[in-house]
Order: sequence, then structure tokens, then C-alpha cells
Amino acid sequence: MPTQSHEARALAESFGIDAERYDRARPEYPAELVARVVDESPGRDFLDVGCGTGIEARQFRAAGCRVLGVDPDSRMADFARGTGVDVEVATFEDWDSAGRTFDAVVAGQAWHWVDPVAGAVKAAGVLRPGGLLALFAHVFQPPVAVAEALAAGIRRVLPDSPFAGESRTAAELYEVMFAKFADGVRESGCFGEPERWSFAWERTYTRDEWLDFLPTTGGLTRLAPDALADVLGGVGAAIDALGGGFTLEYTTLAVAAKKA
Repeated sequence: MPTQSHEARALAESFGIDAERYDRARPEYPAELVARVVDESPGRDFLDVGCGTGIEARQFRAAGCRVLGVDPDSRMADFARGTGVDVEVATFEDWDSAGRTFDAVVAGQAWHWVDPVAGAVKAAGVLRPGGLLALFAHVFQPPVAVAEALAAGIRRVLPDSPFAGESRTAAELYEVMFAKFADGVRESGCFGEPERWSFAWERTYTRDEWLDFLPTTGGLTRLAPDALADVLGGVGAAIDALGGGFTLEYTTLAVAAKKA
């Protein structure tokens, strides 16, 4: 597997296997994050990089923004268009702006699929003076028993997967990832000093809701049906032992910087 996630194209473009499930099961972003991005932007013309099914694009549209999405997966793009989001199919690095410019470039749960320096340079090239680059993602750690059941399931069906032996917590992994985002923004030389934002919230999941969510995550999107059923069965049993559900604490992290 490539050492840099932005080089893992097959994994990056595997999420459209079940776009409807992805859109249904993936959480929205905190209203506080949406409001802050809109407030920090000099205008309302937004470019959404790696827009997927349009989850954050619809939130920014509801906040009064005009949003154009870019995504490399035509299946995700088709779903997003069905919800009213305008999407062009391309990787961000290869996307042709055709001279269009924007007040903000945003990326939700997607910037790790973009080269951190080349992406920042590309974003600066399509941003108007003072335009905002905002990169954000959810961080969460399910209960220990649920996490252990998932890891054990992946070891059974896909022992060579990097997800099978990962010992770091989600917070540790995302700290490394967001530090890389910020370093890429600095290295581009196109922005002021990046800021770090954090938004805490929580959501309660039933067993069925969590098992609906898991197949949309990177470790499971490409599993064969029987292997996926094996993994989900073990996780479901762990949730049953907790009483059939749990409350998950989320932190939505962001790196934001304005074009110099």
C-alpha cells in the first residue's frame, strides 16, 4: 500500500460502491463549523473538493452559499447531482478550473486523498484575494469492545490490511494527518499561518445504525460480502453486549488559512 494516502487511488475511489448508504450513514458536520467557515469567507462562492455525495455541500448551500463540487468518483458525483449539487468529475490535482475563482475552497473528510502541498497550491490558484481554505474531518473512537471486535474481524478476513494492526488511537492518527495538512499549507507559500479549529459533539448509535455506517469506512469498502458479514457479525455481538447501542463522542477538526 502507498505510504501516502493521496497515492492510494483505488481506496480513495472505493467509497462510491454504495453511494446511497454512504450518504445515509455518514454524519453531517456541526452547524458551528459551517457557520464559522461561512463567516470567515469573503464571499459565498464555494468549491467543495472531494465532495462525495454532497453532505457538506448541501449544508453550505443551506447556509446561503453557491457550491461547486469536484470528486473523482462518478458514482458519488451522480448521487450528489441527484440532491441538487453541481459536481464535476476529476481529481482535484487534475481538475480544470477554466478560469473560475471562488471565495472558499473546502474539503470534508477528503483532503488526505489530495497531495498536501500541490493541493494547497491548486487551491490558492482558484481562490480570490483573501479567500479561505478550510479542511475538516471527524475524529471518533468507539467503545473499546466495539473497536476490538472490528480489529479482530479485519484480522480474520484481511490479515494483511494496515487496519488490522493499527495500534494508535484515532486522535493520534488525526493529529498526524492535520499536522501534515497545516505543513502543506505552509510549504505552499500561498497562505497566511493556518489556524486549527475544533468542535465537540456526540451522537447515539443503535446497533443497526453503526453496522450501516461501518461499510462506508476505508477498511471495509472493498471487502467481499461474506467477509463483510463476518466482520459486522462480530461487531454487532459486541454492541449487543453493551445493550444494543452506545453514545459516540465526536470531535470535528479543521485547518483553515486565508490566501495571502
